[in-house]
Amino acid sequence: MRAVVSVSFPRELASEINRLAKESGRTRSELIQEALRAYLWEERFRKITRSTRAKAKKRGFVTDEDVFKAVS
Repeated sequence: MRAVVSVSFPRELASEINRLAKESGRTRSELIQEALRAYLWEERFRKITRSTRAKAKKRGFVTDEDVFKAVS
């Protein structure tokens, strides 16, 4: 099921979206969906990284070298 969301963009950004959609053969909706999926994935990754980094630091893993030594 799809939901319709209305979004306003500055003219320059809208023009860039239109240009890229035309060049790539995708619709604006497809292009924006792809960009939003990538953004959401990156946000989840950052959240996991922050959480993992804090846990690792508590266990004495501060650098990549610390991790390498532990798994070698």
